Amino acid sequence: MESFWQNEFIQIAAYYSLVILCLVLFLAAFELVTKYKNWEEIKKGNVAVSMATGGKIFGIANIFRHAIEEHASVLAMIGWGVYGFSLLLAGYFIFEFLTPKFNVDEEIEKDNRAVGFISMVISIGLSFIVGAGI
Repeated sequence: MESFWQNEFIQIAAYYSLVILCLVLFLAAFELVTKYKNWEEIKKGNVAVSMATGGKIFGIANIFRHAIEEHASVLAMIGWGVYGFSLLLAGYFIFEFLTPKFNVDEEIEKDNRAVGFISMVISIGLSFIVGAGI
């Protein structure tokens, strides 16, 4: 059984499956903290929501990429991924706090693409910072 888990194809499939599961769970968590419904807005063609959500997906995937590269065990990868996600989520709240002149969620829901773009870049940028720390 040991050689089964040592097989690179099996390891990649395991990482892939776990990261997809975590991605779904983390996006659900983001859905809970935003005032709009991500997938309903994307279905309506809201580009700002699409950019913000895409940035979150990229950010989460990038954090897991670093976690996979740096840690030999699946549990360590998941642990660092969860920790990185919590930092990404904190970044979302900090962004909202640092923009007192407007509400980030409301602007993104109104399809303000400038705010959606900045949100996307913040998620991506923070994921590189978190990944470097992993």
